[in-house]
This record gives sequence, structure tokens and C-alpha cells, in this order.
Amino acid sequence: MNTPIRERIKRARGIEPDCPWHHRGYLPHFDSANSVQFITLRLAGSIPRNSLRKLKHQHLQKQITEIEYHRAVERILDAGYGPTFLGRSEIAALVSENLLHFDGSKYQLLRWVIMPTHVHILLEQLGQSLASIIHSLKSYTANRANKLLDRSGSFWSADYYDRYVRDGKHFLNTVNYIHRNPVKANMCGSSAEWDFGCAKYHG
Repeated sequence: MNTPIRERIKRARGIEPDCPWHHRGYLPHFDSANSVQFITLRLAGSIPRNSLRKLKHQHLQKQITEIEYHRAVERILDAGYGPTFLGRSEIAALVSENLLHFDGSKYQLLRWVIMPTHVHILLEQLGQSLASIIHSLKSYTANRANKLLDRSGSFWSADYYDRYVRDGKHFLNTVNYIHRNPVKANMCGSSAEWDFGCAKYHG
């Protein structure tokens, strides 16, 4: 982990007590204008309603932890249930181009991968709220993707998952998770083989 990333995380941790948590839908969100954040966006309909309802109930009843909840969600996402629009090269290219377009202005894009049903992003906020970053990304890509697909209706799930990076170990674990997601989902033999992700640029 290089020094600039470490300093970003320290800055984020330093302002943590003054940054409120808030809720949009079911998931809690921590929104600081200078945090390093791990974000997951998923397509609408990518998790069966009954499965999601059951997981939410188990989590609310404290039968499973938040980490166990999100691991279960990830297993369903990797299984490719529901629409897999992001598996189409023109849609994945649209999303990746939009991610890269604001790199260095709204945020510093640190790592990313686009899977058929979801997207993982690791970024540092550059004075912009996470809510505004996600809204901009989802709104633009949803409109463009629906036109390309000749469809209407919700493209992205209404909510998203975010987790601010707490320290160097957490950062490295998150990077490894993002890089290995296509391999774990049995879609390629190595992270560098996956076209729509940053692993091929990082060795």
C-alpha cells in the first residue's frame, strides 16, 4: 500500500466522528466528502425478492451479521440471477467510460471491476458527497443503457452498498476482493484476463 493511499485513509479516519451515518432504503451509508469508499452497485432484479427479504429479516433479527449478509448477497450476484446487462460489452464499456470520465475531478478512482450483474468500485471522494457521485453515475448510465438495450424501467437497484476503508489492511483486502471477483465467479482464469476491470493494469 503506497503512502498517498495511507494518508487518505488517515484523513478519512480523522474526520469520522463528525460524519453522520444515514439511510437510503434498507442499507446504512457513511458519507464523508474525503473518504476512501468501497461501493457495490447492482442491477435491478439481480437478487430474488424472497431471498433478499429473508436475508434482511435474518440481519434485522441479528441471526446473521452485516458481513454475513453482504457475503450472501455477493454469492447470489456472482451466480448471475436475473438480468446480466453488464455482461454485454457495449454496456460494460459505457459504465467503465463513465467511471473513468470523472476520475480526478469528482473522485480518485482507485480500483474497479464490472461483473454481469454488479459493479465494485474503490474510490477516494474529492470533496463530493458519495450520494451525489452515485446518483450521477447511476442516472447517466441507466438512461444510456436503456436506450442501447431498447428497454425502459429500472436499470440499477435503488440502493447501493458502501463501506468506508478503515486502514491499510482493509484497503489491501478490498483491492484483492475486487481483482479476484471474476476469478471467484469462474468467469476467467486470472484477474488480468477480465476485460472490464482494472486488474489488467495493475499486474
